[in-house]
Amino acid sequence: MASRRDPVAVLGLGRFGTALALELQRGGTDVIGVDASATVVQKLSGVLPQVVTADTTNADAMRELGVQEYPRAVVGIGTHLEASILTTAVLVDLEVQTIWAKALSDQHATILRRVGAHQVVLPEQQMGERVAHLVAGRMQDWVELGPQWVLAKTKPPRDLVGVPLGESKLRSRHHVTVVSVKPEGSGQYTHAGYDTVLSYGSVIVIAGRPSDVERFVELD
Repeated sequence: MASRRDPVAVLGLGRFGTALALELQRGGTDVIGVDASATVVQKLSGVLPQVVTADTTNADAMRELGVQEYPRAVVGIGTHLEASILTTAVLVDLEVQTIWAKALSDQHATILRRVGAHQVVLPEQQMGERVAHLVAGRMQDWVELGPQWVLAKTKPPRDLVGVPLGESKLRSRHHVTVVSVKPEGSGQYTHAGYDTVLSYGSVIVIAGRPSDVERFVELD
């Protein structure tokens, strides 16, 4: 299994691929960036230590670059569907251990999965859904861990204020769990426990099913 420190090949250096490669690099991960555009590669040559101009749909070119030696690869190509699909297929043929791919639509995502991508992301759709939850309610943040489980950041409702969480019957009443809390006046989050007492100025991180979390954050 690939570890977080294993190097990553990022194929396609548009806005998504570039941001991804730079963030991985900032986190201490070795990255090789590959793009078909010499102009794009030239702009990044002073930023990414390894950045190469090559046709990512060409298996021989990818083999010469040693992409098959990378445990993880990300296909950041979005606008050119054929190139996205062919590049993913090349990575499958090279037996890359974990393949992530960017998709622009559900249909595109389905094709990428069928070709062999292990993880598919739809950045625009997922960000739109996330922002919708923030705009529509009182949440400060919303992160999906799966189709039926989310984390959300919000303020505690009044019936939780001043009561130890262990006595609040939160889980049986609202079917959510407080997993972390940032006390009022503190800049740091900490674990929420049985004896944790919330104030009106606290910020809490809760976990649960989307429908339960949405109902909970609308409590006064």
